[in-house]
Amino acid sequence: MATPDCSAFEYCSFVPEPCPDARTKTLLQSLSYEAAARPLLFHQGLPGYRSTPLYELRALARELGLARIWIKDESARFGCNAFKALGASYALAGCLSRRLGEDLCSYGTLTDEHIRRSLGDLTFVTATDGNHGRGVAWAASLLGHKARVLLPKGSARARLDNIRREGAHAVVTDLNYDDTVRLAAQMAEQNGWILVQDTSWPGYETVPMDIMRGYTTLAREIVLQLGTLTPPSHIFLQAGVGSFAAAMAVCLLSAWSGTTIRVFIVEPAAADCLCRTARAADGALHSVPGPMDSMMAGLCCGEPSLQAWELLRHTVHGFLTCADDAAALGMRLLAHPLDADAAIVSGESGAVTTGVLYALMHDADKKTLRKALHLDASSRVLLISTEGNTDPENYERVVGLPDISCLRQELVRRR
Repeated sequence: MATPDCSAFEYCSFVPEPCPDARTKTLLQSLSYEAAARPLLFHQGLPGYRSTPLYELRALARELGLARIWIKDESARFGCNAFKALGASYALAGCLSRRLGEDLCSYGTLTDEHIRRSLGDLTFVTATDGNHGRGVAWAASLLGHKARVLLPKGSARARLDNIRREGAHAVVTDLNYDDTVRLAAQMAEQNGWILVQDTSWPGYETVPMDIMRGYTTLAREIVLQLGTLTPPSHIFLQAGVGSFAAAMAVCLLSAWSGTTIRVFIVEPAAADCLCRTARAADGALHSVPGPMDSMMAGLCCGEPSLQAWELLRHTVHGFLTCADDAAALGMRLLAHPLDADAAIVSGESGAVTTGVLYALMHDADKKTLRKALHLDASSRVLLISTEGNTDPENYERVVGLPDISCLRQELVRRR
C-alpha cells in the first residue's frame, strides 16, 4: 500500500452568522449544555449505560507541536460500536411518550407491561449507512418494539449483519443513501410505521431534533470529564448530514461560552454537501448528486439536514474536505499509538479527524492553512472517535499496512 498522500484538502473558511432569529434561538437553547442534562439523565436510566472514555493523547500532541489533544472513544457505547444509540434511544422514547400523551417517559415507564400493551406493537423504520440503523434496531428491541432498516447500495456485509443481530429486519437497497432515506419515508407512510431519521426536511423536524438532543449526552460527558481543565481551543467534528456535528458544536460552545473556541467540520471530498452549502452562501442547501465513493460510509450523505445547517451556520468557523487516505491515516495512528497514549480502535468515519489533524500539523504545504486555523503550540484540540471497527474486514486491511513507524518516518521526511 502506498504511503497516504493527505495533501488533497479543500478548506472553506466561514464566519459564524450572528443574531439568529427566534426560531433558531429556540433550537440553540434545546441543545444547550443546560438542556443536555435531561438526555443524560434518560440515558443513565438505560441498561448498560456508562460514560465512554475521554483520552488525552500526550505523545501525539508532542509530536504534532500542540499543547493538548483529547479524544472521546465511542466504540463501546451500549455495545453498538458507535455513538448513534444515544440519538436513536432518545428519539424512540420521545415517539412513544408522545403517543402516551406525555413529555418524556423513563425506560422503566416505557417498558412497563401495562404501558407496553397500551402502545401495541409498533414498527420503527429508518435508512442508514450502518451505525444509525444499528442504534434504532437496538433501541427498538430494548423498548419492546420492531425495527425495519434500509441500507444503501454497497453497504458492508458486517454492518448489515450487526443490525440483524439486534433483531431488526434489514436489507440493502440498490439506491444511494439519500434515495434510501426517501424510500424509508415512503414505507413509513404506506405501512403506518414510525420514521426515525437523523436528517430533517420541511415537515419532518421533531424526530431529528430528538436525535440531536440524544447526542448531547456525549457532549455533556466530555465537559464533565474535562472538569476544571482549560477547555479546548479547537474542535474538529466529522459530518454526514450534519446532525451530530450541530449537536456537538451547540452543546460544547454553550458549556464553554466564555472561551474562544474554533469549530471545524470535516467531510469526505466525495460527500461534501455542507462545504458546498457554506461555499455557495446563497441561503440554499446544496447536495451531492449520484453515488458517493468513499470508505467513510457513515459520512456518505449527499443532502444536508435542514435543522443541522441552521445550527451549524451560527457555530462553525470552517469546513475541510479530504480523501479516504486521511481517514486511513487516522485509523493507523490511533491503532498504533506513540509511547503511553491509549490504543483506540476507530473506524473510517471515527478516525478521519485524527488523520486530518496529523496531516495539517505535519505537511509542509499546509503551513498557511495551519495559520488560518490558528493551530500552534498553544492549541488544545478536541476530537471524537464516533465509531469502532464497524467494517472489521476493511479495518484490518487499513490498520495493518503500512507499518506505522515507516509511515511516520515518511511523513516527517515530507514535512
